[in-house]
Amino acid sequence: MQLTLLKSKLHRIRVTEACLDYEGSLTLDPDDMEAVGIVPYEKILCADVENGNRFETYAIAGARGSHVCCLNGAAAHQGRVGDRLIVMAFGRFAAEEARDWQPRVKRF
Repeated sequence: MQLTLLKSKLHRIRVTEACLDYEGSLTLDPDDMEAVGIVPYEKILCADVENGNRFETYAIAGARGSHVCCLNGAAAHQGRVGDRLIVMAFGRFAAEEARDWQPRVKRF
């Protein structure tokens, strides 16, 4: 049996930009992505702490060291600059692996 578990989480990362005229996605600093194991183009679930909106998109890498968290395209309607997001990625694990699994989390 395979279980879907939380793999990676950026907890309360601040939205730094919103770019409506973009093809989509969430731009993140590669340092933050690597800290929790999110890879470019990976599917992510985002929850906006301020307004309760939840949406799926994919992660793309911005400039290293920029601390960017940019809502792109349609996702720009889901939050505002200054909002705190919980960004989550999930993975599939065998039941045996799931018993001792711990996600990688970075808190802001």
